Amino acid sequence: MATKTKYHHGDLRKSLVITATEMVTEAGIEGLSLRKLAERIGVSRTAAYHHFTDKNDLLCAIAEQGFAQWHQRVSEIFSEKKLSNEEKYRNFVHAYIGFATSNPSLYELMFGRAIWKENNSTAALKKIAYASFNYQVEMTKLWQEQGIIIEEEKTLRLAQVTWATLHGIARLVIDGIYAQESQIDEMCECAVNVFLASTHKLNSNSELGNLGKL
Repeated sequence: MATKTKYHHGDLRKSLVITATEMVTEAGIEGLSLRKLAERIGVSRTAAYHHFTDKNDLLCAIAEQGFAQWHQRVSEIFSEKKLSNEEKYRNFVHAYIGFATSNPSLYELMFGRAIWKENNSTAALKKIAYASFNYQVEMTKLWQEQGIIIEEEKTLRLAQVTWATLHGIARLVIDGIYAQESQIDEMCECAVNVFLASTHKLNSNSELGNLGKL
């Protein structure tokens, strides 16, 4: 028998989201329904519907929580004063893949077709999702200014390519194409080296060009 979740009066919505996230993690999106969720927590379906109009509304709330968790994680990385800029960038790449592969069902909701393909996202989800990407764009611009990654490319496009690269690695792992931890770490390191090397190569070419003018 499932253990009913304890919650304080007035905090039912939070309990619904937390328990729903657990259910999605255990059985995927298909294993979640407002009826099952209400039964697991020990409330009526009417109480659950008071906070979420339907399953999609609930899934969007779960995805919102995922973006909030990721933003907190990445903010901790960038605020670490003991790390160099390059180390922060490397930790960011590893953290992204680690977050995605440790929370595959949650990650699927955050970036998968269940919500975004049919344009089923709520206004609240769009707000936090776009804010999350804009934060990455801002960090990309900062990395360019710091000389960590290539400055000649448009910031937005570079942020998109970086995200696409990490998302691709995450999907390969989540879909079971790559499962060995050593391979995952090596792919992360390769991604870091590729983006960092582009700057080093440009700097070297610039220096060679200046030597030719002497």
